Amino acid sequence: MADSWDGSYDHGSQSEESYHFERLHIEPIYDSFICPLTKQVMKDPVSLENGQTFEREAIERWFRECRDSGRKLVCPLTQKELKSIELNPSIALRHTIEEWTARNEAVQLDMARRSLNLSSPESEILQSLQYVQYICQKSRSNKHDVRNNELIPMIVDMLKSSSRRVRCKALETLRVVVEDDDDNKAILGEGDTVRTIVKFLSHEQSKEREQAVALLYELSKSEALCEKIGSVNGAILILVGMTSSKSENLATVEKADRTLENLEKCENNVRQMAENGRLQPLLNHILEGPLETKLSMASYLGELVLSNDVQVLVARTVGSSLITIMRSGNPQSREASLKALNQISCCEKSARILIEEGILPPLVKDLFTVGANQLPMRLKEVSATILANVVNSGYEFDVIPVGSDHQTLVSEEIVHNLLHLISNTGPGIECKLLQVLVGLTCSQATALNVVAAIKSSGAIISLVQFIEAPQKDLRLASIKLLQNLSPHMGQELADALRGTVGQLGSLIRVVSENLGITEEQAAAVGLLAELPERDLGLTRQMLDDGAFELIFSRVVKIRQGEIRGTRFVTPFLEGLVKVLARVTFVLGDEHDAVSFCREHELARLFIELLQSNGLDNVQMSSAVALENLSQESKNLTKLPDLPTPSLCSSVFPCFSRQPVITGLCRLHRGTCSLKETFCLLEGQGVEKLVALLDHNNEKVVEAALAAVCTLLEDGVDIEQGMKVLCEAEGIPPIIEVLVEKRTENLRRRAVWAMERLLRSEEIAYEVSGDNNVGTALVDAFQHADYRTRQIAERALRHVDKIPNFSGVFPNLGGG
Repeated sequence: MADSWDGSYDHGSQSEESYHFERLHIEPIYDSFICPLTKQVMKDPVSLENGQTFEREAIERWFRECRDSGRKLVCPLTQKELKSIELNPSIALRHTIEEWTARNEAVQLDMARRSLNLSSPESEILQSLQYVQYICQKSRSNKHDVRNNELIPMIVDMLKSSSRRVRCKALETLRVVVEDDDDNKAILGEGDTVRTIVKFLSHEQSKEREQAVALLYELSKSEALCEKIGSVNGAILILVGMTSSKSENLATVEKADRTLENLEKCENNVRQMAENGRLQPLLNHILEGPLETKLSMASYLGELVLSNDVQVLVARTVGSSLITIMRSGNPQSREASLKALNQISCCEKSARILIEEGILPPLVKDLFTVGANQLPMRLKEVSATILANVVNSGYEFDVIPVGSDHQTLVSEEIVHNLLHLISNTGPGIECKLLQVLVGLTCSQATALNVVAAIKSSGAIISLVQFIEAPQKDLRLASIKLLQNLSPHMGQELADALRGTVGQLGSLIRVVSENLGITEEQAAAVGLLAELPERDLGLTRQMLDDGAFELIFSRVVKIRQGEIRGTRFVTPFLEGLVKVLARVTFVLGDEHDAVSFCREHELARLFIELLQSNGLDNVQMSSAVALENLSQESKNLTKLPDLPTPSLCSSVFPCFSRQPVITGLCRLHRGTCSLKETFCLLEGQGVEKLVALLDHNNEKVVEAALAAVCTLLEDGVDIEQGMKVLCEAEGIPPIIEVLVEKRTENLRRRAVWAMERLLRSEEIAYEVSGDNNVGTALVDAFQHADYRTRQIAERALRHVDKIPNFSGVFPNLGGG
């Protein structure tokens, strides 16, 4: 026997290994044990009529071949024809062989047992492991012998070997030992063995991973071991990763997938799979499981953080089921479903799916129901959160019925109920319901309905009060809502903010916080920017409160790079500039406003801001501010003091000479500067405004053109204004604006400017040859509003397109 265990066996196919082990024996082998045909020890010996003994399978094949070839049925040994081919079982011989085989296998198994030691040579360990596989595959009863001889713990110890071949063979052998044997699986599941097997899943060598997965697959067939496998930290995570791996071979991926399918028997494993991205088992439990399981899985779904794509998948798969559960009167069911729906309503696509599945009516009902069936306040907050999520999906909520009388979310009654809840609940629900109103006021289609309901309820005062809420989320929601309302309720908001309550000051404090740039700050300054710009009382209060100083400092810090950009920097800067521009609307009424503009050199700042490429609103607000400042220049210009003429000069004017005063502004005929009188002739203001006349945003062009037109207004030297525009090459862009006719407002402005420019005979002469200008003026004369048609008529007279005696319109003054 010793010679036969020389470690030189072939590691090839199983059939070769089986043949090798069949020939291993310790007791002498008797000739009667050997089948003459197969030359191997017989398992099922049978005798012929002549007394010769063969392996049943071999002699049956012999007879079959004789028939197929047309030969006589003869004995393979004697070659004599047989009268009968009846096979008589040799029971005694079979028992003798079985006893002899059992004795041999017992000794061989013992030898294998002695070789399963980490100190044994690698070849002996490998041969021993292969022998264990052989006897286990030969007979299920041998698996009991392996268990009874305590070989399983010894094979497990081989997993600690430094030889990769030994480790792989040990994993493979364990798989064979436990296959279809629950008792062996139970023994293997004891202690930390499962944890050790799982560790092989993360090994770099793919062969070890393959064997480990195959072994875990066998173990996962035992429901008792499913929980143990899942309890090993990282097991399910790695298996889930393997199923989506493109580097693993297909067989390994399939085994990992089937292992996970087996592990689904345990709810804890299903939860882990969901947590690690394999959601389908959890969704299947929600769809098909018993009620208790449905609620358990739904509740856990509510604890997961899901990507947008996964939210969409879940909403499509179980959205309808969750809404059905939510509709039930069972408090536990409603709680579990609400938590899950909260998690899958956060992205626009999934929210739209839930809307189409009918989530709105039960949500609204849960929020408004009072009495015995009302939700606890904590669940009402969840309902409010879901409603806020779905409302921000941008759906057409003015067409979806949510009430028994076909009311929609923007029906007056529903909005009134929302406002009532906002005023009579805690901060958590208040915040979410304000977010609902924020979503409903983001769309022009629904905003007007909400505005009408707020006006009819008189709720604007209470909404403004939330600006001072200590909770940041609540404060942010209220400011965003007020910002959305401001284009429609600007004066009401201004009236509510103006006074001694302190909300205006709270807004300014939010804007001035040195926390970088937050969404709350961007919303707060956006709200301020939308308030009526000509509300003198509000501007007066902002001046008194030092608001404009704070706004100015924030603009300067952003421009100097002291406040780094975030995703809110653009709306924040746009709002700041627009709020700062508001001070220029009251220059004629507030001397403090003039002083502020002088002290902070706002004219220079706004000229610089004209070059904020890509920030259209900044450029537009800056141009509007410069228009206001430039219009005030003629009132601020200091006219020269002329000396009193002498008596002789009074009597004989021909002998007197007019005094020559130098250094005067040619446009305003007085002492001017950009800082003191806001004159645009300094600081390249005119050139930078002209550069914006070919901007692709019509509103920017309109604001720039309006500012440029202040050079041609009554009260200034219009002839000099024309020259300034010529020097700045500003006339061709004005003509281009006129010809393009992009908007009615632009045409109105351009016609006015052209009429002023055409008062110059030189310009009129040059322009008269441009048919495009004539065509544009004729079109305005025929189709524009009444006032513009009058101005177009005068312009056409300047270029002799209409005779001076026309008299179609009364000759009105310049506008």
